[in-house]
Amino acid sequence: MARAIEKEMKNFRIAFEKLEGVSEEKMRTGKVRPGYAFCSIHIIFDIKMNGAFTRQARLVADGHKTQPPTSMTYSSAVSRDSVRIALITAALNSPEVSAYDIGNAYLNANCQEKLWPVKGPEFGSERGSVRIVARALYGLKSSGAAWRATLVETMNALGYQLLRLFD
Repeated sequence: MARAIEKEMKNFRIAFEKLEGVSEEKMRTGKVRPGYAFCSIHIIFDIKMNGAFTRQARLVADGHKTQPPTSMTYSSAVSRDSVRIALITAALNSPEVSAYDIGNAYLNANCQEKLWPVKGPEFGSERGSVRIVARALYGLKSSGAAWRATLVETMNALGYQLLRLFD
């Protein structure tokens, strides 16, 4: 488990902005960063069924304990029927089809919520320090929508266009 935690923490260091010399007590007054709310974070564990049964750790924010942000929190999900139609269309028209997994995808998007956690023991020497959440974290209410917006923006920049079948 220690290796899984170490791997996750290496990836998640970019998700937080440092606040030098700011204590938890000062942050709770609301005067250091007005409008920012406390959000606890924790690690969940899983076993990845990849043939080797790899242990996996995931840092998750307790977004269910925070107020809903004023920004959009909904992100659509693809339906099974849509995937089937796309694959049938591909089979009939012979285009190249590729699938990818973007590891720690949410970390590519900026956090839409104003939150601050206190780092726990999994952060080693940074334990107890106050940080600002800079990137979308799993568990936050706006992270799915933030990731989708970032993905669409990136795909547009690469020259891809959003296909709307039923407008």
